[in-house]
Amino acid sequence: MNLGLYGIGPADDRTWLVVDFGISFGDPSLPGVDLVLPDIRYLEAERNRIAGIVITHAHEDHFGALPYIWDRLRAPIYATPFTAGLLAAKLTGYHEEKIPVRQIVPGERYDIGPFNVEPIPVSHSIPEPNALAIRTEFGLTLHTGDWKIDPTPGIGLPLQEDAFRALGREGVKTLVCDSTNAIRDGISPSEKDVGENLRKIIQKAKHRVAVTTFASNVARIKAVAEAAAANGRDVVLIGRAMRRMVDVATELGYMEGLPPFLDQDAYGYIPREKVVALCTGSQGESRAAMARIARQEHPDVTLNAGDLAIFSSRAIPGNEKSVGDILNALALQKIDIITDKDDLVHVTGHPRRDELKQMYEWTQPDTLIPVHGEPYHLREHAKFGRACGIKRVVSVLNGDMVRLQPGKPEVIDDVPSGRWVKDGHIIADPELCGIRERRKLAFAGSITVAVTLNKQGEVAADALFDLKGLPEMDNGGKPMVEIVDKAIYGVLDSLPKTKKRDTGLVREAIRRSVRSAVLQVWGKKTHCTVLVSVV
Repeated sequence: MNLGLYGIGPADDRTWLVVDFGISFGDPSLPGVDLVLPDIRYLEAERNRIAGIVITHAHEDHFGALPYIWDRLRAPIYATPFTAGLLAAKLTGYHEEKIPVRQIVPGERYDIGPFNVEPIPVSHSIPEPNALAIRTEFGLTLHTGDWKIDPTPGIGLPLQEDAFRALGREGVKTLVCDSTNAIRDGISPSEKDVGENLRKIIQKAKHRVAVTTFASNVARIKAVAEAAAANGRDVVLIGRAMRRMVDVATELGYMEGLPPFLDQDAYGYIPREKVVALCTGSQGESRAAMARIARQEHPDVTLNAGDLAIFSSRAIPGNEKSVGDILNALALQKIDIITDKDDLVHVTGHPRRDELKQMYEWTQPDTLIPVHGEPYHLREHAKFGRACGIKRVVSVLNGDMVRLQPGKPEVIDDVPSGRWVKDGHIIADPELCGIRERRKLAFAGSITVAVTLNKQGEVAADALFDLKGLPEMDNGGKPMVEIVDKAIYGVLDSLPKTKKRDTGLVREAIRRSVRSAVLQVWGKKTHCTVLVSVV
């Protein structure tokens, strides 16, 4: 969920350049949440001072928040043609207003307010990724974005070593650098190596092949299509995100020379040994194509014993269980499976340590700021940078404000940061969306009680109650409804009429009694709501 700010000027008159505008996704700790968005209240307060928003590339964690919260800032957006095209495709049918994008060309320089910004091509797992050389009157800052060193990236230009060496000669004051793979030694394999291996794997397959990968990895999609064509197979796109990505990439010329990609309604008409299904859902998303196929719930696509499923991806931390559930479901159906643990079917888009060291040597930065990674990655990157001889390393976390120049680079302040969520049509702080209560409901269920009294403090009708998510009976076989009923009437029978005229007292007494009774037999404090009306 990347969103970085570069500011220039005094605190009361500072101009901002925003770099990236990403999202993350919900997990079991956020029940019901569709998307996780960056908390931009600090930026909202500064929106009249934003010179522009520059997007380094079109991965969701770098540009996915634009459809949902850009209108709170309404700052100009700068992006390459592929990113602009993908944003337009995402907005179709969702955003009534077209978001204006100023297209940029890698290698050219752009004045955005007091910032001079030069996008520099890098290798990554999507078309047109860029680092940003950000020049101001105080010197040069290099923001790497996501990158790796890959001489044969499959699509687009390889990382431009000469351009980075030139920046080093110019003098890089600060290197703000990707940390995602900083814990791994060596150099990442090339995308070309994966493509060649996929061709061999598909050649050996006897029946259907289903490949799941990130829809944004256009180079991988192209490699799968080339491998299928080389083996006389058709590629069927399964999942809307996959079709949207292929349409944008085709329009921009990235799929030239390939046979047409077929839609999923063609799947059932192609001979079993002639199909390669390219599926969304590599991260175990429950509503994506691969999960629905594994659950045998997809309306158009089925796999049978002996078919092959290739997971051309690696599970993002936190997604391991959901991916594992899909693998287990496929295994129970006797479907063959290949993951990156079995064969070379995936490579990372981020630099390992030898690649980081190479970047340091090319750019010779005075200061390193590790970004884009979990705290463990950031810490290890900082240690590695120091070991490689970088004079200053500034460690930061979300919300930290660092003075880059002039003077010694250091953390000087912190600003509000955090997470908003998209919960249906509502975007807000998670706690304002009732997430805390949902967690409680998921853990211990709920009981709703309705009691009617008259003005004299007498029970006017039978109490009504509803149990959700509780066991049907205790260990002794006693129904939970009887336990709850006894707790309610224990209160109503014991309270004198004068006290029963106090509806608040009645409400709290019943709530406490019911929760206590359930806790005694179940061991959990269920959520209890009591409604008391007077007739």
